[in-house]
Parts: sequence; structure tokens; C-alpha cells
Amino acid sequence: MIRSLLPAGAVGADAFGDAPEGVLLPAEEAAVAGVAAGRRREFATVRHCARRALRELAGDRPGGAARDPVALLPDRDGVPRWPGGTVGSMTHTRGYRAAAVAPAARVTRLGIDAEPDRPLRAGVLETIALPAERSALAAERSALAAASGAGGACRDRLLFCAKEAAYKAWFPHVRIRLGFRDVEIVFDARAGALPAAGLPAAGAPAVLGGFRAYVRHGSGDVLRGRWGAGSGLLVAVVADDADDASVEAAHRPPGADRGH
Repeated sequence: MIRSLLPAGAVGADAFGDAPEGVLLPAEEAAVAGVAAGRRREFATVRHCARRALRELAGDRPGGAARDPVALLPDRDGVPRWPGGTVGSMTHTRGYRAAAVAPAARVTRLGIDAEPDRPLRAGVLETIALPAERSALAAERSALAAASGAGGACRDRLLFCAKEAAYKAWFPHVRIRLGFRDVEIVFDARAGALPAAGLPAAGAPAVLGGFRAYVRHGSGDVLRGRWGAGSGLLVAVVADDADDASVEAAHRPPGADRGH
């Protein structure tokens, strides 16, 4: 599912359950010593996915050879430490684990998130969403349903998912923590198939769409993302192509100059 949302040059791997072959390296074992068994399994499986993606990425490079297994440990901020010259992101939710990696020379920022395709708990939307985002949700739901039948995706949970992916792409480069309301998400008005390098149609999400994430901090970065829905899941990817000047601070979202 993750592959169909990634930009050219990026590689993803996923699992719809915990992989028996997902074995932790000694340093990773130490990092999760004493945690619950379920947490250890998801920690192991998502790193198994990441190592699969890293091996494929190495094989795609000119003269590349399969990588030896590398420990993927979180740093003091909880950000995974990736091999030199590589950017990546990992995510896990009930019944799904995924990782994506790319050469840093080709993709400068990368963040992924997966969530169950079901509504947020009561009161959460008001905590995470800006007024402009809350105002747009109902209209977006109707427009997507009319355009492509995508209205079934839980729009409030999708908003949460997109913000999480944007944060994962942005934070490792600046190390400044953002709140949910420090990022404004503007979804494309129409859902549909997007250009993507990845799986054949059988492995792709049933619904695809795009969005922009406007970081309301500092220079006001604008990040571009894709989302997919299928198999009871929502998945969002935010990525910057190093060949594309995608910091678009001049393109402000509706209401960007208003206080929120």
C-alpha cells in the first residue's frame, strides 16, 4: 500500500501484521528492554520493513550491494537514525506496519503515517484542527464523494494522518516541536489517481488524493503530500524532491494571514 504513494526514487515496504522473521538486532533489543510484548513485536516488524526497503534501495543504486543489517535506533528525540545518505520514516497502527526510505540526494524530507479509517474520538478534532480546517471538512467530504466516491474516507482522521506525516518529514531537519495547530492541511479539491512509482493496481489504495501542509512556524514551509485509503486504513506520505523547489512559502493557504 505504501509504495503507490511514494515519489520516484523512494522505496517502501509494509506488512499487514507482525512478521515472524522480524528479528531485533542486539542494540534494538536493548532499546525495548522491559516493554510490553505487543510493542516489541510492532517495533521489530516495522524495522523488518525498513531493512527490506534499505536492501532494495541499495540494490537499485549503481554498483550497489545488499546492505548488512543495520540497527535502526531512535535518537534522543525519538527520530530513527538512518544510514548515511538516506532519509526515511516508519509508521505502525493496528494491523499495519510500513517504512519508506530514499537517497537524501534525491528526496530531502520524507514522512509517512498510517491510521485506522475510522472517526476520531469525540473532542479530538477540536484539539487538532484549525478553524479553517474544520470549516473545510464537510465541504471536502461532499466534493470528494461527488467526484470519485472518496467520501467514505474519514475526513477527520485523514486530517490527523496528514499532520502526523508532515511533522515526521519536517521535524528531523529543524528539531523544533510543532503542535497540531502549527500545521494547516489543505486537501486537493478532487481525489483521483496520482503519478506514483510503486505497486501494480492490485496492491494500491482504492482511493488516492493530494494535499499541502503549510507549516505555520518560522519561514513557513509548504510540504506536499499524498494520501490513500483502502483495507480499512488511511496512509499519508509527505516528501520533498531534491530536484523540485518545493518550499512554496509564497503560496499561502486560505486564511493564512488570519489568527488561528
